[in-house]
Amino acid sequence: MSTKSRAAVLGSPIAHSLSPVLHRAAYEALGLAHWSYDRFEVDEARLPGFFAELDETWAGFSLTMPLKRAVIPLLDEVSATAAAVEAVNTVVFTDDGRRVGDNTDIPGMIAALAERGVEKVESAAILGAGATASSALAALSRICTGPVSAYVRSETRAAEMRGWGERLGLEVRTADWSDAAEAFAYPLVVATTPAGTTDPLAAAVPASPGTLFDVLYDPWPTALAASWSARGGAVVGGLDLLVHQAVLQVEQMTGIVPAPLAAMRAAGERALADRPHAEGHPTGE
Repeated sequence: MSTKSRAAVLGSPIAHSLSPVLHRAAYEALGLAHWSYDRFEVDEARLPGFFAELDETWAGFSLTMPLKRAVIPLLDEVSATAAAVEAVNTVVFTDDGRRVGDNTDIPGMIAALAERGVEKVESAAILGAGATASSALAALSRICTGPVSAYVRSETRAAEMRGWGERLGLEVRTADWSDAAEAFAYPLVVATTPAGTTDPLAAAVPASPGTLFDVLYDPWPTALAASWSARGGAVVGGLDLLVHQAVLQVEQMTGIVPAPLAAMRAAGERALADRPHAEGHPTGE
């Protein structure tokens, strides 16, 4: 019988993470009273030593920045999904001691969009070009039948996004950030930038826009999301992504399917409502 009953989220900084709230809510709903989920401040330098000290009670970890790429050399296996973007946000320890890495951000994005009725689009736009943007490209490669336009601040970032597109079999066109408002003509816009970055664009949202997927969850709504909703557009938020990717993590770590999505979402909403101030954190844990 498996002795595994511990999980946690690792990263730096980590105090803001909602993952403990979501996973603990899942354990409670599933009757896993003996399971625990914590958070640990771990940076790239400390990660190998942290892994070396683990025992057989550990079921797995959620990983946030800056560990999603740093963890890969420490793993025995990486899923095709994670390998596609060279980013692991989930590590599961098998009963035979193997460390398996996966990326639940990508299917989490797809599930969050599908929940709002977005299952296929003819084209899309991405605002930003960081780590979350590469996961967004991977998700779009599965639901977008045409090109994706990425609005970025430098040619270096533009080249990176085009490179990811080539790896994913997706046509990626790049444009300068100064033209970012042009993205609002697309049926789906994915905003992957830090808090405040898209605030100046809020006034440029047209009437009856398509769907906005803004990956931030705190502060919420962002100025862009609020403007989008006010003009009649559909909005998918960072909490939607965080919950859907956490559902997949719970299922992989506990072996119980399905995980209690509704209970996890409710717990996340309560936790955000109780926060004393907004911190501007994206998802992707």
